[in-house]
Amino acid sequence: MKYFEDIKALKGIGDKTANLFHKLSVYTVEDLLEYYPRSYQSFQPPVKLSQAKADEIVTVELGIGTAFKWKKARNMSIGTGQGNDGTDQVSITYFNMPYLKGKLTAGSRYLFRGKVRREKNGYHMDQPVLYTYEEYQQKMGQLWPCYPLTKGLPNSTVMKAVQKALLDYGTEDYLPTDILKEYELMPLLEARWQIHFPKNQEILVEARKRLVFDEFFLFLISVRKMKEYNEAANTDYPMIETAWPGRLIDSLPYRLTKAQQRVWDEVRRDLVGGKCMNRLVQGDVGSGKTILAFLALLLTVSNGYQGALMAPTEILAAQHFEQLFAMTKQYGLPFKPVLLTGSSGVSAKREIYRQIKDGEVNVIIGTHALIQEKVTYQKLGLVITDEQHRFGVRQREILNEKGGYAHGQEHSHVRGHSHVLVMSATPIPRTLAIILYGDLHLSVVDELPADRLPVKNCVVGTSYRQKAYEFISGQVRAGHQAYIICPMVEAGEEETEGLENVTDYGEMLKNTLPADICVEILHGKMKAADKKRVMDAFAEGHIHVLVSTTVIEVGINVPNATVMMVENAERFGLAQLHQLRGRIGRGNAQSYCIFINGSGQEHATDRLSVLNRSNDGFFIAQEDLKLRGPGDLFGIRQSGVMDFKIADIFKDSGLLSKVSQTVDALLTEDKDLALQKHEGIKRYLEENTGNFVDFRSI
Repeated sequence: MKYFEDIKALKGIGDKTANLFHKLSVYTVEDLLEYYPRSYQSFQPPVKLSQAKADEIVTVELGIGTAFKWKKARNMSIGTGQGNDGTDQVSITYFNMPYLKGKLTAGSRYLFRGKVRREKNGYHMDQPVLYTYEEYQQKMGQLWPCYPLTKGLPNSTVMKAVQKALLDYGTEDYLPTDILKEYELMPLLEARWQIHFPKNQEILVEARKRLVFDEFFLFLISVRKMKEYNEAANTDYPMIETAWPGRLIDSLPYRLTKAQQRVWDEVRRDLVGGKCMNRLVQGDVGSGKTILAFLALLLTVSNGYQGALMAPTEILAAQHFEQLFAMTKQYGLPFKPVLLTGSSGVSAKREIYRQIKDGEVNVIIGTHALIQEKVTYQKLGLVITDEQHRFGVRQREILNEKGGYAHGQEHSHVRGHSHVLVMSATPIPRTLAIILYGDLHLSVVDELPADRLPVKNCVVGTSYRQKAYEFISGQVRAGHQAYIICPMVEAGEEETEGLENVTDYGEMLKNTLPADICVEILHGKMKAADKKRVMDAFAEGHIHVLVSTTVIEVGINVPNATVMMVENAERFGLAQLHQLRGRIGRGNAQSYCIFINGSGQEHATDRLSVLNRSNDGFFIAQEDLKLRGPGDLFGIRQSGVMDFKIADIFKDSGLLSKVSQTVDALLTEDKDLALQKHEGIKRYLEENTGNFVDFRSI
């Protein structure tokens, strides 16, 4: 199918541009068409400085009286100057944009787009985007897509590539007319055009509805098919009770909570019950799911089988490995663990592959490297995926299919069906979890250890930043550490106006905080070795303040960190913010979370205030469901949960429930999709197998 052609098949995309797209995980035409805008911009007529509202992006027409002055501070180029709108004057500052030097000369006149701060000494703007009058006129009156970018790839290049793909590659609609009519869905090709280049907001809403429907529809069919397969499967790795798990529980320096004990009993009964275990363990951050995973692995290896634990990031995989290795030594456990990740060296990987195949190791911990073709397990009795929402159904299925030769079948070609345990700290309301994880039985660890101090929270505007920096400095002086989260890795073009980015923020903070406070940055685009170096230094206390993207969202455990400050908190979903908050409050000291509302909008503050009222992830998830709505369409997709490309299980929960009923009815009527009216669905699934089972990315 042409959609799977390399993006270099598109005219105008050569090796250099293709490599930039690869950094965004865009490799094929299909990837490009599903690389949806993160937001849309509406360019309004210019206003006077006195009309600008706090924290709102506006455009002002300004004359430059005197040329800007430029200086170097550490590794940063800083330009400062004054602009006048005919009535008022504004101080303007640019960081690391020396190419503007030739433009911002005396007597020049431009439109400046950004946020206007009103302070005692007058108006201020930082990093406003510059337009000529003609450039701005062309943008007014339209909705412009804003894509997530990487350095060297401008928004205009992505727009041109998407337009070319839409023109060259038609889309045949696979849905039967009765479903299209029932849901009042626009044709698929039109939806793809309008999601990228909408005529207006109303049409954009309809386009998004069609694409959300498709994601839910295809995903749920795959889940139902897996459920059908799983329920019929007897395990090829039968287990019996052993003394090892009980010994470990008795030896731990703490007692399992009642919830942990209840869930462990459910997992244990599954493992010794004769059928393939397919269980989801949900538990709030800090509820103690990791020890349950280790107990399941312990029962597995004490029955003579291998167990695999797949984590979504190398940082989390390494942390699990170190914890398991330490427990193995401390308690004399029969684990022989190994760590396998994408950044393991070639020779190291070759040796690890041999150890896995020969059965020399019995616990394999790693990232998606665990499902690479070269990995052959000897007797893979248990598969555990941590943070399931980060993995696709297909990825979990591939790992399950690597079960090795079944018990007593070493000389046959029959592969065994492993037990599957899925762990998630992402609080999804039970009603949605049953739909989304329909192929799994559900357990909930709904109790936190009694000694946990609740995190203290506050939601503030950008004017609070200086006080926040002083507070963070005080915490560092007291021997603690802090995280600061930004939504962007680096500055882009106008589509990132008003959004803080890790790269520039880190430099700014080094110049703002006292010189003896060590500030470092961390983000997902860094090399694995660099990420590990930074995280190790932070864990050891050598770094005081870590400026990061949400790469630290999952599983990072640094008990000495007591402050979490989130910039542009309005751009994240409540569930994701709760996950971030879970990185602190892990030690004995009181911890604090500061949510900065960069938009200044009241409804954003109201939504964020839910986090003030509760530290209970499941309550927050329920509130997120209530608060989401069509008005939340613009801006970064917020859930951070079940990483569909465009669907949001919170905002679209109503549609998800309806689509679930439709899929159930369709498969009840036509289990094998053999009817003529379902020909399009069957053909689409066959041609898009890789996609329809894998809408969630690592």
